[in-house]
Order: sequence, then structure tokens, then C-alpha cells
Amino acid sequence: MPKISLVVCLYKERDLLARLLQHAEGCYDDLVVVHDGSESDTSPPTPLAEIHIPSHRHPELAVDFSIPEQAAQASTWWKHLEGAPSPGSIHELVAKHRGRYFEGPRCWQQEPHWPFAWSKAQNDWILRLDADEYPSEALKSWLTNFRNAPATPESISGYTCVWPLWNGKQPVGKIWPDGRIFLFHRRNVRFLGMAELTPRPFTSYSPISLVLVHEPKRKSYGYRAILFRHQNRIWRRVIAQSLLNSRPQQLPRWQSEDSEEWPAPFAKMLHNPLRQAWNRIAFSWIWGLRRVVQLRIWQLLYCIPAYGWQHALICLEIWRLKRRSYKN
Repeated sequence: MPKISLVVCLYKERDLLARLLQHAEGCYDDLVVVHDGSESDTSPPTPLAEIHIPSHRHPELAVDFSIPEQAAQASTWWKHLEGAPSPGSIHELVAKHRGRYFEGPRCWQQEPHWPFAWSKAQNDWILRLDADEYPSEALKSWLTNFRNAPATPESISGYTCVWPLWNGKQPVGKIWPDGRIFLFHRRNVRFLGMAELTPRPFTSYSPISLVLVHEPKRKSYGYRAILFRHQNRIWRRVIAQSLLNSRPQQLPRWQSEDSEEWPAPFAKMLHNPLRQAWNRIAFSWIWGLRRVVQLRIWQLLYCIPAYGWQHALICLEIWRLKRRSYKN
């Protein structure tokens, strides 16, 4: 029977993690939680201009964590907290659920922590959830049946599910967006540790039409989230820095080839950012409108023009940093 490791990478969000662990009870055999930076750090938010890629300054972080020797070399940057946890801490919560808790270097994104976290998992099947998510009852039942199955298909690298948008009070629709990768076999995927990237399968992902609930403390879509949310600005910054100042091999990664290139959409952004920004703004909304009409999710009509804006803004950040480097 397949065993599952639940892996969660987060920053603060203790209350959301508590909700996740409550709803995911019985869905996993092993728990790994990685905190981005120190939980006890009370310093003010880092100014956007000071955001950097840790593996650029410390090349020893840029290893393939699927190789035990390389993982052991880089893992010293992540501290495994043991002993008596501080009351009310995330460490305490994880310990109550018999999990292991690590604090890593501050990366301002969770993706650079994934390869390390997967290397610490006791099982090959990884249930990758965010703190502001939890499995619906139907998905929880599916996971229970999966763990009780005698075997899993070798042709499947993992599974995707439905991940409805959240308007701050309730989900918007029940069948879209789909394609959220939530469960995969770590030996059947490769990954580069950068925001907006996902594990790429060696074979294929099998879709299931069940819901992974996503309930952040804010709306998960819309103009305000894209344009003004500070975390989105940080993501755009670190993506632009990663593309401009490094090769894929200069990031934490998992089963990455030495000849690894940036995925095609990001390579296009890097080589011609202004054209790609225009393409995203001018044409991406057509696909969004088609999906909204097809699925009759009329609540999303007002934000259709925002489709593609996130990638367009990444392109503009690349262009801005390029211009600044030319001037210097």
C-alpha cells in the first residue's frame, strides 16, 4: 500500500496550518513542515529593493536534492528544530501532529524549499499543500482509498484536482480552475525551485474532478491581488532576478538535468520582455473569457481583462531590471 508524506512550506500562518492539519487528518503517514526563515524573526518586512535569491549569494544551496550527497551538503542551511517547542509556535503545532519542523533561509517564496522538503520526506508519494488549503471531504475520502490501495499505476507521475477561486467569503464555482498538482511520486518528477514553476512529470498527471479547498484570508483573484498585493510584487521580483542573473542550475532543484533550460514561456519573457508583456495583456483574456463562458462562472466576468497581467508584470520587471543593469 502506498504511503504519503504531507509537505507544507509556509511563512507564519499558524492558524491556517492548524486548520489544514485538522482537515487532513488520516490522509498522510508522515508530516514535513518547512518555515521560510526563522519563525521568531520580528524584524520589519524587507524592502523590495533588498529582496535577493539566496542561492545566488550562497552557491552551496543550488544543488540537486534528489542526490543524497548533494542534499546532505546543502541541508545545513535548514535547521531541524527538536526538543521542547515554544508555546503557541508552529513548531509546537507540528510536534502535536507528530511531524518534523524545519526553518530554512529566507527566500520570500516557498518553491526553493520544496526540493529540500521532499528530500526529508519518508515516503515517495508527496502530498503538497499550502497552509491556506485543505482537502474537501470527497478528496479526503479519495486519499484514504489511495493509501489503502494495494498498488499504484507505474504510468502515473501524480494527480491533479480542482482548485476553486475564493472571493473572500465562499468559493467561486466547483469545477474550475482544474489542473492543480496536489499528489505526485517524487521519483517521477523534476523541478526547478522558482516561483510560478511546478513539478514536471516524467510520464503524466492523472486528473480527478475533486476539490482542494483554497481559503486564504483574502480574495484569491482580481485586480487588487495582482497589482497591489505585496507578496505578488515579491514573486515578480524574484522571478525576474532568477531569469536574469542565473541559469536553472543555480537554483535548488530536484532531478534536474545538467542541460536544463528555462521552460519555454519564461525563456520568451527573458529574451523579449516587452513583446511578451504585450502578448499577455492583449491575448490572454480571450482564453479566460472562453473558459468563463464555457463554464458559466459569470462572477468572474469583471476580472477577465486581468488575465495574463501577472506574467505581463513579470515581463515588465525583467525589462526594468535589464535597463537598470545597462545604465550601471
